[in-house]
Amino acid sequence: MMRKETGLFLLILVTGTITAAINPQFLSQVNLVNLANQIGLFGLLAIGLGIVIITGGIDLSVGSMLALLGILFLDLVVEYEIAWPLAALATVLAGAVLGTLHGFLITRLKLQPFVVTLCGLLIYRGTARWYTEDSTRGFGYAGGYEWLEWLASGRSWNIPHSFIFFVLVALFTAVLIHKSVFGRYLFAIGRNEEAARYSGLPTHLVITSAYAISGILTGISAMAFVFYTQSVSPSAHGNFYELYAIAAAVLGGCSLRGGEGSVLGIVLGTVLLQVLQNLVNMLGIPSSLNFAVMGAVILLGVIADREIQRRRQASIGRKLLETRALSGTRSPA
Repeated sequence: MMRKETGLFLLILVTGTITAAINPQFLSQVNLVNLANQIGLFGLLAIGLGIVIITGGIDLSVGSMLALLGILFLDLVVEYEIAWPLAALATVLAGAVLGTLHGFLITRLKLQPFVVTLCGLLIYRGTARWYTEDSTRGFGYAGGYEWLEWLASGRSWNIPHSFIFFVLVALFTAVLIHKSVFGRYLFAIGRNEEAARYSGLPTHLVITSAYAISGILTGISAMAFVFYTQSVSPSAHGNFYELYAIAAAVLGGCSLRGGEGSVLGIVLGTVLLQVLQNLVNMLGIPSSLNFAVMGAVILLGVIADREIQRRRQASIGRKLLETRALSGTRSPA
């Protein structure tokens, strides 16, 4: 593990130890299973957003997209009685299409990621509320999707499937990001998109692919959250979930300037954020302060990133001066 990931891991241990000392129920089986489920549910969103952030982008529409895709899945299964494999495939493809649309608007029309995804946040939420007439959608008496429900919200060896799937996706993404040409392209574009383009890298395709991957993971998360909540209220479902994902990614070392980050860091950031949320709940702190915790986490993450960058630049500057001094000393008189 790198220094940043090691620090996160130690911080998780310290936070968990303090929480367990304050409230021993933290280590209870029920709480740990619930914590693992929360990590799995929000972790998929964090990985998708982390990939986007590495390219130097951002996606503010994740929560609204989650609500819209959740309603789409419910309608296909309940109202239109479509077989769940087709309904699940349609939901994931819809997420991929929306993500690809974001990438197209950003790369081809040269729009700012913040503006594009902010508009997506408003459009998807508004569409979901209009389509349902602001009414809550649920499964009702529909059936035929029991196996998918077990897969999405069940357990194996007392471990939530959402957590198992999150670990598998994290392992696959780690190989994709850190061991493939596509991953090297992501980091190169995040560090300097213009230089990457002049170097012959397919910048438009890579950026669009990053948003498409985020959309696919949002589609998968949408189905998992539907089975977790058993219903979707279009005005509230997924509200501010993009903040959880951004906070986890930033906390895990993804620089909002792009070009930095690791899947392991995102995983640890997700775990730490959920442990902090659990600490807030166990201390009896009002749930309304959850957003204050997230805001503080994002702010501290950005400050830490800025400080690391400053020290890195200072270190490079010192080494450059030392090299020049040595070169001057060795040059003949």
